[in-house]
Amino acid sequence: MASESSFDIVSKVDRQEADNALNQAAKEINSRYDFRGTDASIAWSGEKVLMKASSDDRVAAILDVFQSKLVKRGISLKSLDLGDPYPSGKEYRQEATIKEGIDKENAKKISKIIRDEGPKGVKAQIQGDELRVSSKKRDDLQEVIALLKGKDLDVDLQFTNYR
Repeated sequence: MASESSFDIVSKVDRQEADNALNQAAKEINSRYDFRGTDASIAWSGEKVLMKASSDDRVAAILDVFQSKLVKRGISLKSLDLGDPYPSGKEYRQEATIKEGIDKENAKKISKIIRDEGPKGVKAQIQGDELRVSSKKRDDLQEVIALLKGKDLDVDLQFTNYR
């Protein structure tokens, strides 16, 4: 008589929080004494975050400010995909992308962890850029969540639609 319980494993970033973090970083960069007169900036460039400064050290400092603002806003640094700093004219630039969704490779890795180390009777299905985990016992699902939280994976995971 017991029906299947399930939950989804997703990797999503609240765009508004990311935007707020970027705006706070830009405000701090404009007001900090060590960035005065260096034309340092951070802004959205389409879907990417573009950091510009006069030297690669300054770009690294901008990145550090941005990362601290992301952490304060509850966004994991695992969801930030960084490019290498590169010179462009007289300035240095670095691009960063905010990753959303679980790619096939990581989805297979998570599915394998659930299969190998999780309780018996738990099924994981890859559905696009998320995973659906289902089982007859809710306790098994709780165990899978605890198992995945304990693993050091390349993606930031959230657990949604627990029913």
